[in-house]
Amino acid sequence: MPAEKFNVFNLKDKKINTLHLSWLAFFITFFMWFSHTSLMPLIVQTFSLSSAEAKALLFLNVALTIPSRTIVGMLVDKFGPRLMFSVLLVISGGLCIGFSMAQSYEQLAAFRFLLGFAGAGFVIGIRLITEWFPAKQAGTAQGIYGGWGNFGAAAAGFMLPALAAYFGGDEGWRAAAGSAGVVSIIYAFIFYIFVRNTPKGSTYFSPKKLGPMEVTSKGDLILYVIMCVPMFLAMGVITWRLSPAGVGLLNDTVTQGIWVGLFIWFSYQVTQILKVNQENLKEGVAELHQYKFKQVALLNLAYMVTFGSEVAVVSMLPLYFIETFDVSIAIAAAMASSFMAMNLVARPGGGYISDKVGRKRSLLITVIGSGIGYLGLSLVDSTWSIAATMVVVIFCSFFVQAGAGATFGVVPTIKRRLTGQIAGLTGAYGNVGAASFLLVYSLTDATTFFTVICVSCCIVFVLMKFLLEEPKGQIAEILPDGTVELISVD
Repeated sequence: MPAEKFNVFNLKDKKINTLHLSWLAFFITFFMWFSHTSLMPLIVQTFSLSSAEAKALLFLNVALTIPSRTIVGMLVDKFGPRLMFSVLLVISGGLCIGFSMAQSYEQLAAFRFLLGFAGAGFVIGIRLITEWFPAKQAGTAQGIYGGWGNFGAAAAGFMLPALAAYFGGDEGWRAAAGSAGVVSIIYAFIFYIFVRNTPKGSTYFSPKKLGPMEVTSKGDLILYVIMCVPMFLAMGVITWRLSPAGVGLLNDTVTQGIWVGLFIWFSYQVTQILKVNQENLKEGVAELHQYKFKQVALLNLAYMVTFGSEVAVVSMLPLYFIETFDVSIAIAAAMASSFMAMNLVARPGGGYISDKVGRKRSLLITVIGSGIGYLGLSLVDSTWSIAATMVVVIFCSFFVQAGAGATFGVVPTIKRRLTGQIAGLTGAYGNVGAASFLLVYSLTDATTFFTVICVSCCIVFVLMKFLLEEPKGQIAEILPDGTVELISVD
């Protein structure tokens, strides 16, 4: 299909069908992943949770997504998105049903932690869309996939409270949350039946081995190891917030055990990174197959301040609006969901702009726009009208969502067969940002929270301004028969 004839309503085109089936799978995973935010006031009532216990659930919700996105990224590159998305939908659906049946805070917390796995579904579709759409349509297609899929979080905010009210009773939230799990399991089989990894006749490129990402220079190897550090630090911080020094969900023994486990895991990860790349770098990498890891690192930071802040903000907004404006649960959930609702147009818009005006320029515009939006939110207080507040919320959310779309307009242009791993690492940094910003919120107040995000956006803007390179030329991939295929990224 020619780039100028991209028609999202042309259901006779197999690429378009794959796009719709993919974003719907993503939509369902995010619907489950954020099912607790709009239902939190009802969950608090059911379990008589303290404010600290409720905030602990927010941390738990993003904890597992950090490592699972990198792991799922490796697995999807190796085994293909068709199988991986189907498996993830089944597992996540079962976990969502388990969450709805929890009878104690400990069970609730455990299932909330495990449901972070659902957030890894995002990286699977990134690889799938990369296989089906040419580079000139990559930003638009990825934007539609990410934007319409991300809307699952907003839809959960609108639909789940209504479903809970429909089912009735003080625990109607259980049936509402459980129904999402049932839908996920059913859709897993639909997805597996109708989706293929690549168009007919195309080659599915995969890494030589299942393991860490391959890099092409010693400097990139050092940077890769450095970029792994914040992910483990974020999980360590989450553990600390759940320890007796924080909300007390974990005792000292368990906390120390997790820290030791994280250190061992990090050491193992570094060892594997060095092992996988040692032989490759020793022999030298032909210029044709080289790529710059700094591009990946900068995309990680861009996604940290866009999608990472988005997750953090959506997690805290319902309770924040209740406390600030003394509105009802339903109104607070609807106000908060508007932040995610912008995904329908903003994220595809960010991808489209990335295709049309340049990858770097679109990222710079959207990241600084996000910073301005968060500056506005830092000024909001109870003296503001709800209408004025919503204007700032919508302005901010537009640039944040567009920035996330622009970020993944660049991801497919770096290295085709590593797209899943690159998307996984970038996606993990989204959760690093979410955990970091939620930590700030738990220790301070909303004004400081929004200010910190604003400053972070400005720092990332400066780094990208001077270090990010506009993707151009071609990337080379080796076919199974040993021949080389050149793929344009212009």
